[in-house]
Amino acid sequence: MNKRLYLAALCLLTGLTAAAQQPIDSLQLLKDIRTLSDDKYEGRKTGTRGNRMAQFYILDRFKQAGLQPFHGSYEYPFYFMEGEKRIMGTNLYGYIKGKTDDVIVVTAHYDHLGTRGQAGADSIYNGADDNASGTAALLALVKHYRQHQPQHTLIFAALDGEEEGLQGAKAFVQQPPVPLDRIRLNINMDMVSRNEKQELYVCGTHPYPELKPYVTRAATGSRIQLLTGHDRPEDGSQNWTTQSDHYQFHKKGIPFLYFGVEDHADYHRVSDEFEHIDPAFYYAAVQRIQAVLDQLDKNYSGKRARSKVVY
Repeated sequence: MNKRLYLAALCLLTGLTAAAQQPIDSLQLLKDIRTLSDDKYEGRKTGTRGNRMAQFYILDRFKQAGLQPFHGSYEYPFYFMEGEKRIMGTNLYGYIKGKTDDVIVVTAHYDHLGTRGQAGADSIYNGADDNASGTAALLALVKHYRQHQPQHTLIFAALDGEEEGLQGAKAFVQQPPVPLDRIRLNINMDMVSRNEKQELYVCGTHPYPELKPYVTRAATGSRIQLLTGHDRPEDGSQNWTTQSDHYQFHKKGIPFLYFGVEDHADYHRVSDEFEHIDPAFYYAAVQRIQAVLDQLDKNYSGKRARSKVVY
């Protein structure tokens, strides 16, 4: 994105912020997604130098926002096999203490596909929408809830290894920082920064219909459409229930809502770059996610984790 266009986007988001009087910091939101999708992070593939650089950025932002670490650390390594190679991933998370000990876990994966060996052409999978967008949204929500104490205790987790088979989410639920029966809900964000139809989907209300009223109440008054779907068995390959980190929570019987857009032409391509996001849509999407989370935090009592779901 050239400097003139970038400044225009900043001005647009500043105007939206003033008009809506919402606490999401639009300028920081745009800065975070732009930074995390920069070439210097080399596509953020799990186990690489670029991924580690992204970790340093997220850790600094956690500290700036005042997120509380568990046991003095935000970093939680895990290991998985890729063929015969042992890979180390690192989940990054902390919490904001609520008025109760009931927990909502907010997740977004920060890893992506890395680079490809192709001389003379763009070789970096920057992953602006997938999933620098969800990670930057998570950072924005941390700041908001540090300024507005939630009812639930909120864990904010930037997960690694999603592109390698949901490995970070799997590690999180296997060794959670709090007992699983205290986790009432997972809110997952994966690809939330662009859609030509101005549509943001919420997956999860079919398997967990008790969550739909909270989504409906938060859907009004937005310039974008907040739609439910992509979560029925008859949706086939368009059933997103198994397709991002929320699935690992779902398998443990923990209700989830997954926010994302339908695939676009740049999905899993080197062209998924900051220049192709829609700043106005992105800001409105994060506002809607915050609105849903607000509704759930204030009004949802939740249930203890159900028995495991078998797929």
